[in-house]
Amino acid sequence: MASSTVDSSVSDLFSSAPALQSNLGILSPDQIELAKILLENGQSHLFLHWSEPGVCDNEKLGFFDQVLFLDLWGLAAYIKTAKELLADSKLGKNPYDGFSPSVPSGENLTFGDENFIEMEKRGVVEARKAAFVLVAGGLGERLGYNGIKVALPRETTTGTCFLQHYIESILALQEASHKVASDGSQTDIPFIIMTSDDTHSRTQDLLELNSYFGMKSTQVHLLKQEKVACLDDNDARLALDSNNKYKIQTKPHGHGDVHSLLYSSGLLDKWLDAGLKWVLFFQDTNGLLFNAIPASLGVSATKQYHVNSLAVPRKAKEAIGGITKLTHADGRAMVINVEYNQLDPLLRASGFPDGDVNCETGYSPFPGNINQLILELGSYKEELQKTGGAIKEFVNPKYKDSTKTSFKSSTRLECMMQDYPKTLPSTARVGFTVMDIWLAYAPVKNNPEDAAKVPKGNPYHSATSGEMAIYRANSRILQKAGVKVEEPVKQVLNGQEVEVWSRITWKPKWGMIFSDIKTKVSGNCEISQKSTMAITGRNVFIDNLSLDGALIVDSIDDAEVKLGGSIKNNGWTMETVDYKDTSVPEEIRIRGFRFNKVEQLEKKFNQPGKFSLED
Repeated sequence: MASSTVDSSVSDLFSSAPALQSNLGILSPDQIELAKILLENGQSHLFLHWSEPGVCDNEKLGFFDQVLFLDLWGLAAYIKTAKELLADSKLGKNPYDGFSPSVPSGENLTFGDENFIEMEKRGVVEARKAAFVLVAGGLGERLGYNGIKVALPRETTTGTCFLQHYIESILALQEASHKVASDGSQTDIPFIIMTSDDTHSRTQDLLELNSYFGMKSTQVHLLKQEKVACLDDNDARLALDSNNKYKIQTKPHGHGDVHSLLYSSGLLDKWLDAGLKWVLFFQDTNGLLFNAIPASLGVSATKQYHVNSLAVPRKAKEAIGGITKLTHADGRAMVINVEYNQLDPLLRASGFPDGDVNCETGYSPFPGNINQLILELGSYKEELQKTGGAIKEFVNPKYKDSTKTSFKSSTRLECMMQDYPKTLPSTARVGFTVMDIWLAYAPVKNNPEDAAKVPKGNPYHSATSGEMAIYRANSRILQKAGVKVEEPVKQVLNGQEVEVWSRITWKPKWGMIFSDIKTKVSGNCEISQKSTMAITGRNVFIDNLSLDGALIVDSIDDAEVKLGGSIKNNGWTMETVDYKDTSVPEEIRIRGFRFNKVEQLEKKFNQPGKFSLED
C-alpha cells in the first residue's frame, strides 16, 4: 500500500474533498497529482461517496488507473474545453459567427458520360498509391441488429456482408491499378479499420474466420479508438457510472479520432516512404460507396485537391450537411461541412433572406456531404504534425427544458472526421465531387420503426432501402450499358414504399468501373423485373441474353463464360416479413422481406476454358 504526505500548500485544495483527504495515505505521489488535477478543475464531487480507508481500497486505486488513462489525452484541457463549449451552447452561440457562406468550387459528375469515364480511368491509375481507412466503431443497435454493422449483409441475394464487399472492392481496384501501372509494380493497398471497445474483437474475429475475405492479413491494420469522460452538467462536472461510484462514465469521442490514431500509429510515414499519395476515408454502411470512389480519386488527381469531399445533390433543408465555403470578416476562409440545421440560419444572417433554397437545378447549390473524404497524403501528414491529429471538438447536450440548466442524460465532447479542413491554411486546395444519389449514396442507419415514420419522399436510410438501392444502381448501370432492364414496381416493405428493381448483383472484380462493364455486355439483352441475376465470376460476358427468372453464375478466373439465349424459370419470389417477428433472424427481418428460391438456373465453371450457357 502506498503512503504519501501532502504539502501544506495544497491541503486547502484537498479540504474541499474530505473523503478523498482521509484516503490520501493509500495513494502514490502520481495518484495524488492526478487528484490535484481533478480538484483544480472542479471535480471534488467525484469523491463525495468515497468510503473510509480500508473499505473498497482496490476500487479507489482502480479509479485512479482510469483517471491516468483518461489523462493521456489531457484531462484538464478536456474539462476546460468542455466548460467553454457548454457555456456557448447554453447561450445558443453560433460557431460560425462572423463567417459568410458561399458555394465552393468542385466537380459535378454525370454517370456514364465521357468525363466520368475518363475520371474513373484516372482513378484506377491512382488507386495503387492510395490507402483506405474505414471508420467502424459502431454497433447495429440503432438498426435493430445486435452485431457489428460491417457484418450485416449488404444485400441478401448473395448474403455478402459490408466488410467483404469493401475488401473485394479494394482488391479489384488494386488489381486493375496494377494492370495499368507503367512501372509494373505490384504494391498492396493498405486497409485500415478504426474500431472501438464495442467492435474491435468482433471485427478481428470476422476477418480471421473469413481469411480476411481474400486480402493478405498484412494489408489490414486495426486501430482502436478509446472513449472519453462524460459530462453531467454545464459546469463540466464528470459523470460517475450509475453502477459504480468508483468509475467515471465514458462514451465514444466520435469518428474524428481517426486522424490522431493514424498520426500516432506511424503508418503515415510508412506510406510516404512507400510512395503512396492518397488516403481515402469512408464509413461503415454505405453499400454504393465504391461506385463513386474511382471517379472521385480521378478528380482529386486531376484537380490536385488536398481535400476532396464526396457529395450528392441535396434538396434545400434536407437533413444532410451542406459543403460550404465560409469566409470570415478577418480574411480566414475554409471549405467544410455545415450541418443542415445551421446552414439555413447562417444564410439568413448573411444577406440571403430566403435561407437554404433550391436553385434552378431543383437542388440546393450547397452539395450534400456524405462523410467520405480523399486527402492528399503529403499535406495531410504536414497538417497532422502541427495538430497531432486533434480535431476541433463540439458538444451536443440534450437539455431537459428551455432553461438549459440540466441535461436529460450525460453528454461528452465529440469530434468528426469531416471537420479536418477547419484548421487548414487558406492556400489549401479543398473541393468536392458530386455524383448522383442513386449511384453513390444509400446509407443503412435507421431501424424499421424510425424509417416508417420518415415523411414520404424523404430517404429512409434503412436496411430495406439500402438493399433496394443496390439493385436500382446495378439495374441502371446495365441500362446505361445497353441492357433492357424492366422498370421497377413499387412495394411497401416494413412500412416503407420502395422501388423493387430486378435483383442484379455482381462481384467488384466483374465490373469495377463503367468502361469495364460496357465490355462485358453486347447484343440485345433484356432482364425482366421479377428476375434475379448474381454474377460471382470475373470473365462473364452477357451477349444477347433474355432473362426472366433466376440465374446464378460462378466461375474461376481462367474460365471465360458467355451468357446468352433465353432463360426462363419461376425464379425467386419476395416474401414479406414483419420486423417484429422474432422467429426470423435480425438481419432479415430489419429488411421486411426474404427470398423464396422457387426455381433457378445455377451454373459453376470450375475448369479453365471457354464456355457458353447456350451450349
